Amino acid sequence: MRLLLALIMVLLAAGCGNSQSVFYTGSEPEEALPSTARVPWDYRIVEGKVGDLVGSDITVLPDNEMLPNDANYATGDPVWTLQYMTAELIAGPDNRNDLVLSSWQTIKSFKTEAEAKSDLEELKVSVTTEVDLVGVYKTEYQGATRNFAVLSLPSGHEIKQPVNDGRYAALKDQKTAKVVLEEVHDYIDYDAAYAKFRGWAE
Repeated sequence: MRLLLALIMVLLAAGCGNSQSVFYTGSEPEEALPSTARVPWDYRIVEGKVGDLVGSDITVLPDNEMLPNDANYATGDPVWTLQYMTAELIAGPDNRNDLVLSSWQTIKSFKTEAEAKSDLEELKVSVTTEVDLVGVYKTEYQGATRNFAVLSLPSGHEIKQPVNDGRYAALKDQKTAKVVLEEVHDYIDYDAAYAKFRGWAE
């Protein structure tokens, strides 16, 4: 019996000094951890020139970036590279989204600009569609009034867009809105895409 009581006392003493213990019953507030998502953000085509040949690789000027010599380039050949950028979206507890962009990274090279543009058109696609309209509202500051619409994008993120009085009136009683989106697809996993607002569809 004495051994059992001693064991209980040790466990209770350990629980009192450790807020991570299963015995801890304090009421310290827990901070909500932000949720993050990495999404494809943008692509661009950059013109350059082949520098040195290094084994089966080439360097691309002016940044001296090294790439595989997949197209049998020679020193001095013009080259077009396709570069991409990702974004880390951080949703905080106050429903605000913070955006952290990566640096540009080169995916592949092309002998002609037309070939590069052909790939780019597959990765950035313009789409006209309907999205959920969270609502519209007005703000007033120093006598000036501004209107805003809040949209829910297919990714689940909400964005705020300024609207004029006419569009405010048209959207006021609506649940959805017709918009133009730019779908940016991941170059490795094409089904992974992020849609960016590009305008209102008339």
